[in-house]
Amino acid sequence: MEAGTPLSSLCTPALVLDVEKVKKNALKMIERCESMGVTLRPHMKTHKTLECADIMTGGSRRCIVVSTLAEASFFAQHGYDDILYAYNLPFDKVERCAALSEKLDLFQVLLDHPDALQLLKKRPLKEGRLWHVWLKLDCGNGRAGILHSEPEALELAQAIAEAPGVELTGVYAHCGNTYHCKGVEQIQAVARETTNFTLHFMEKLKNLGISCKSSIGSTPSCSHPVKEMEQLSEVHPGNYAFYDVQQSLIGSCALEDVAVRVLTRVIGHCPHRNQLLIDCGWTGLSLDGAGKLPTGYAVIEGHPNLKLLSMTQEHGRVEPITGKLDYSKFPLGTLLSLIPYHSCATAMMHPVYHVTSEGRVVGKWAPTRGW
Repeated sequence: MEAGTPLSSLCTPALVLDVEKVKKNALKMIERCESMGVTLRPHMKTHKTLECADIMTGGSRRCIVVSTLAEASFFAQHGYDDILYAYNLPFDKVERCAALSEKLDLFQVLLDHPDALQLLKKRPLKEGRLWHVWLKLDCGNGRAGILHSEPEALELAQAIAEAPGVELTGVYAHCGNTYHCKGVEQIQAVARETTNFTLHFMEKLKNLGISCKSSIGSTPSCSHPVKEMEQLSEVHPGNYAFYDVQQSLIGSCALEDVAVRVLTRVIGHCPHRNQLLIDCGWTGLSLDGAGKLPTGYAVIEGHPNLKLLSMTQEHGRVEPITGKLDYSKFPLGTLLSLIPYHSCATAMMHPVYHVTSEGRVVGKWAPTRGW
């Protein structure tokens, strides 16, 4: 397909990205972090592409976060360095981590348990290199991490700092609990709490004579940062380059900031059910967001009265929220544009992203896949 071709030429379902919105979202975050005086370490997990990474890092090809070793290897192969693998050290992947640590100037791992530290100590790196380790703190998110207030957290940090062949590079807290917020005030309350918990922990480290970096992050918190975050070393948001309906509901962005859409076609009329059949099932959109939107699994752009009621693997059922469908407005082959609830989940469903500018296709981005 030639660049500049119309969207109507795409085979559906197709994920399309407005590259101007991606650039605008990325630039806003870069400028926001510069004004705070903190380092932006963007997360790659949403898009997993070289092109978007270059936009988010301003072309530096440095200082990124990844969630899989497949991502780490992909970006390393394309000249990226200073990579943080922000996932609890997997016991089956230590050798892969070691290979990256011995290849790159700076490859960093994360852990939250003494057993993981023992694994690293048992696998010293070649040529006197150090394992660069971040301690994962739970500051209220309730997923991974050692609880910031527990004595064991400080003990583990001290053990990392004192371990031979290991360096305590930083303390990392993900404030994913901002995803339960509604509005800027709630977002900033969580961001402030997470930051203060992290900074308090850093003070305790300082009292032990230990110094290292500090990082918190999530797209909501970094879209509406609080002044306390200026005392951090880094922040690590990721979804912001694409955004999604979920982020617009939280208050991170406006719906018009969302850069991603899934195009789908009407492939059936079902008047006996007052429904349309479309060619996008959960393999093209994901099932994330079930029951969270009045419009179903997505927002159907330009059609506020339509609801994506349900999906099977390759089909979707659309019906009006009120009234009867006027099928003359939706002949077979009609293109509909779905704004996804969660762009990370939707992007994972597609082997290629169709990049658009001013409503026309200008290129393709191919994400890396796997773990």
